[in-house]
Amino acid sequence: MAVDHIRYDLLTQQALRGVVRAVLSDVAKRGLPGDHHFYISFDTNAEGLRLSARMRAQYPQEMTIVLQHQFWDLIVTDEAFEVGLSFGGVPERLVVPFEAVKSFVDPCVEFGLRFEVEEGDDASKPVAGLSAVPKQPPAATAEPQRSRKTETDTGAQDVESRTETKAEPPIEPERPAGGGEVVRLDRFRKK
Repeated sequence: MAVDHIRYDLLTQQALRGVVRAVLSDVAKRGLPGDHHFYISFDTNAEGLRLSARMRAQYPQEMTIVLQHQFWDLIVTDEAFEVGLSFGGVPERLVVPFEAVKSFVDPCVEFGLRFEVEEGDDASKPVAGLSAVPKQPPAATAEPQRSRKTETDTGAQDVESRTETKAEPPIEPERPAGGGEVVRLDRFRKK
């Protein structure tokens, strides 16, 4: 197998992180349109991530947040996004570098991206991959609380929604056996 010196895998992943950045930038300016909402999972050990010690202890490896009814002050830069959320009634401010994002799902339109980065720097092996995300988002990660400004759900496993909208129970995604699947973008295009 030929060595990929161009690193198409990394370039594709970088471009798709740009999609996440563009979507969040638009939401920061205009708010969430329609029924759109996002499940964003990220590595809590990533460089540049700002998270309280309390939350880092609760989620030592990965965390999923839901931007829907209870979030505020969303700020998006080229490298990261910053957002205010409430966890168990305690307001928190998170700074999440885009490089830390592991998945981005908008269940309203069944759109999802999963980013995988493996350890190692051998250029003959792909170190970053992209796979399809299940239609159903992962369970939320914290108990949502009513907030000010733009609203959003935040959360993790076993969430009980306390919002005014009808809450759905957390849904466990179906995981394919044998790991992720690399998919072609043509598969998602309307025909």
